[in-house]
Amino acid sequence: MGGDSRYEIHQNAYIKLVLHAIKHKTSAVNGVLLGSTSASADVVEVVDAIPLFHSQLSILPPLEISLFMIEDYCSNNDLSIVGYFHANERFDDVELGTVPKNIADHIHQYFPQTALLR
Repeated sequence: MGGDSRYEIHQNAYIKLVLHAIKHKTSAVNGVLLGSTSASADVVEVVDAIPLFHSQLSILPPLEISLFMIEDYCSNNDLSIVGYFHANERFDDVELGTVPKNIADHIHQYFPQTALLR
């Protein structure tokens, strides 16, 4: 995921994903990164983060509905889904579990240019 592109995360996007993790510090959290790709496709600007879930990450129908709504928002605001973020419940747990990997793969299936941020 993400290829050889360089990702630049804008401050507001970063703050949003960190606040999502802080607010739900006893749960795993995830979300989608929105942005745009440069004309040469070597730089991806992440301008926004959309928090998704903070419990029950493995339920696929709400994820698919969320992605449809986010995709509609993106098309109206000249943005793309450029990534997926995931944070585990514990700060010392750096492993990407099966469920977040499956979610990232599912998003990557529909949006091949996406990267995973954990």
